[in-house]
Amino acid sequence: VQLQASGGGLVQPGDSLRLSCAASISGFRAYTVGWFRQTPGKEREFVAAMSGHSSAIRYADSVKGRFAISRDNSKNTVTLQMNSLKPEDTAVYYCAAGRTVIVSSMTRDQAYTYWGQGTQVTVSS
Repeated sequence: VQLQASGGGLVQPGDSLRLSCAASISGFRAYTVGWFRQTPGKEREFVAAMSGHSSAIRYADSVKGRFAISRDNSKNTVTLQMNSLKPEDTAVYYCAAGRTVIVSSMTRDQAYTYWGQGTQVTVSS
């Protein structure tokens, strides 16, 4: 199993960025997928998640209304569209997947089994 995150970069406040995560997982559509982020010296923080079969979606309050998670099960990919970016969104973003993540645990990183390598997002003027 492999998750490959991409799409990070340096943008200005107010800009948009789209992160993608390609998963080599059999039965991908049944997996809950999530995005987390981490800055140096801080714990990994939940950003967004979508359950298997897209039945439930969760967002961190800090990104609600600005970020959107989506998935394409035919391509085994999950996307995080980030709009109206702020300097506090600067972090390394990780995609994650888990087969047995229950809805109440979607925001907890311990619930996910597989992790991508991370992609850096920097928001700065």
